[in-house]
Amino acid sequence: MSPNGSDRSSRRPMRRKLPQVLTAGLILATATGCTYKDFPRLGMPTPVTEEAPRILSLWQGSWAAALVTGVLVWGLILWSVIFHRRSRTKVEVPPQTRYNMPIEALYTVVPLIIVSVLFYFTARDESKLLTLSPKPAHTINVVGYQWSWAFNYIENVDGSAATGSETSKELDAIPNRYRDEFPKGAEGVYDYGVPGTRNPQNGNPGPTLWLPKGEKVRFVLTSRDVIHSFWVVPFLMKQDVFPGHTNAFEVTPTQEGTFMGKCAELCGADHSRMLFNVKVVSPERYQAHLKELAKKGQTGYVPAGIEQTGPARNAETNKL
Repeated sequence: MSPNGSDRSSRRPMRRKLPQVLTAGLILATATGCTYKDFPRLGMPTPVTEEAPRILSLWQGSWAAALVTGVLVWGLILWSVIFHRRSRTKVEVPPQTRYNMPIEALYTVVPLIIVSVLFYFTARDESKLLTLSPKPAHTINVVGYQWSWAFNYIENVDGSAATGSETSKELDAIPNRYRDEFPKGAEGVYDYGVPGTRNPQNGNPGPTLWLPKGEKVRFVLTSRDVIHSFWVVPFLMKQDVFPGHTNAFEVTPTQEGTFMGKCAELCGADHSRMLFNVKVVSPERYQAHLKELAKKGQTGYVPAGIEQTGPARNAETNKL
C-alpha cells in the first residue's frame, strides 16, 4: 500500500471517533449542578453582604471582557485556518508578511488597553471595599492560629461606659489606629475553636462567628503564628491574616443564615481543618448571644497575636 493510502486509512478511525469526542465534551460542559439561575453569577455563590455585589460585578465584567477577547482570537484563528489553508493543487510557499508596523502596533496597543481597563476597575473597587468608616457599629478581632480561629467581640456588652477596658493588654498587637475607634467601656467577650470544634446546630466543623444582620461590622485580622487567610465564601472576599501586621475590612450582612468560612492560605499540616461558620442573626439575637458568652465566663479577650512590626508601623499613619 502506498504511503498516501496508509495515511488515509489511519485517519478514518479518528474521523469516526470525532462525533463521540464532541458528544462527550458537550455532556461534560452541561452536566453540572448549576441551574440557569446560577449562570449569571458564573460560579460565584449568592452574595449575602452589601459589599459583595460590587465584587460580583467585577467578576462578571472580567468574564465578559475575556469572552469578547476569546471570540475575537478564536475568530481570527478560524478565519486563517479556513481561508489560508494549504491548497492541494498549489505547492508554492504563500506570500510572507514581515515588519508590518500597523499590525505590530495593534498587537502592542490592544493588550495594553485591556490590561489598563481591568486595572482601573480593580483598583477602583478595591479602594472602595477597603475603605473603613469612622465608627463602625461593631468591631470583631479575628485571630488566626494553627489550626483554628478565635473571635474577640469588642463590645460594650453590659451597656455601661464605666466598665470594661477596650485597651486590654491582650489587644496590644492591634495598632492604635484601630484601637482608638473601639467602643467606650467595651469589656468584650470571646469565642474560639480547635480543629475538632463543631457547630451545635448543624454539625459543621469549626467555631461559629456571630454577626448582626443589617449592621456594619469591622473585622480586625491578626495572627499568632503564620500567614492565614480569612475567607467567608458568600462574602465573595477574603483577606490575608499576617503575623506582625494588621489588616481590616468591613461588611454589612444582608441575609440571615449560617455560612461556611475557611482559611484560604496554606498554613501547615492541618490547614484543611481550619474551618469556621458564620451565623447571621437579628441584632437582638446577636446581643443576646454576647450576653450568653459573658454568662459562660468568656469575658475579656484572647491574645490577639504577634505585635505589629516596626517596618509595618512606619508604613502606617502617625496615629500608630
